This record gives sequence, structure tokens and C-alpha cells, in this order.
Amino acid sequence: MKRKIISMVTTVVFISVIMGCTTVQEYKGAATGASIGAATGAVAGALLGKKSAKTEAPIIGGLLGALVGGAVGHYAYDVKRNRQETAEAYNYQPSEGTLVRIEYTSVEPANVKPGGKVELGATYALLSPSPDSDIATTEIREIRHEGELVGKPEVTVTRKGGTYFSKIPLLLPSNAKKGIYRVVTTIQASNAKDSSGTTFVVR
Repeated sequence: MKRKIISMVTTVVFISVIMGCTTVQEYKGAATGASIGAATGAVAGALLGKKSAKTEAPIIGGLLGALVGGAVGHYAYDVKRNRQETAEAYNYQPSEGTLVRIEYTSVEPANVKPGGKVELGATYALLSPSPDSDIATTEIREIRHEGELVGKPEVTVTRKGGTYFSKIPLLLPSNAKKGIYRVVTTIQASNAKDSSGTTFVVR
């Protein structure tokens, strides 16, 4: 009887390990944490929502301090205006070089409870002198609580000229500290960059 019980326990443990390894392997590279807690949250974050056709690029950076135990979900983007429309909107001239302009940043919802989810969004224009050139673009979102850096998810992508909206879902830990969180989004490409800040409140 004891042998049967031991055998059953061993089987359950073995299955759990296999399932755990499968999950890690499946989402390996979806995000890289800056600490053990952040890495765990980042891998779990790959489970947030479904991937769409416009989900791309690995997220690097992790969650620290007040956000340890949270998770960073899939990065996704949408094209708002093509290059010509964007160039006309900004009266852009090739002599200006690379242009980066953040039009709008957002956190939705603006008020959330511990354990809830917010989406860090940014709409930005991107132009270069050559209409057909690829533009290496880095999106950085710094999250601070009471002045302390608690998260810095970062994505590097290749874009054509145009106007884009991108977002990163953030699942807060159940013990997230209450208060105001400030998110500063920086978009940089070549020697050009722009930054914009917004806030959300954990109540």
C-alpha cells in the first residue's frame, strides 16, 4: 500500500514539473525580469490575454519594489496613420532628420485596486528622411512610486514612418502598495527622442 501511495505522489510531482517546464519554455523570452521576483512575474505575464497579429517584440526589464510579484503582459501595437499622413500632419521636411513625437500617453484605468490590471499606452509619430527606411525604435516605460523606480519594461522594434499606438498590460500584485504611480514613457530612435508622463492610482 505504501509503495502505491509513494508511486502516486511521485507521478503527481513529475507531472507538475513537466507542466511547469512546458510553461516556462513556451513563454521564454516573452520578458526578462530584473530580479527573481520580476522574472517570475514576467513569465507569468505572458499568460495575460491572447496574442494578436500585431503583437511583437520581447519585453525586457522587470518589476521591483512595490510591484514585485506583478506581471508584464504581451506588447501590442496598432498603426494610426501611414507615413504620408503623418508627414502632412507635422509638415515634415527630410532636412529635419529623424522625428519622434509623443502625441498621447495613457494608463487605463486611472484608478485600480491591488491585484488589478492597467494598460500602459502611448501614441507617437515617427519619421525619417527616407520614406522606405526601417527605423530602430525603443519604447521605455519607467514606473515610479513615491519617487522610487519600481518597473521599467522596455521594447525595441523596427518601424516604418507613421503614427503608432502601443500598449503593455501590467498586472499588479495583490499586495501592491497604495498611492500614486507615475509612468514616464520615452520613445527614442536614432538621435531623436521624446518623453511624456502620466499617472495612475492604486486605492
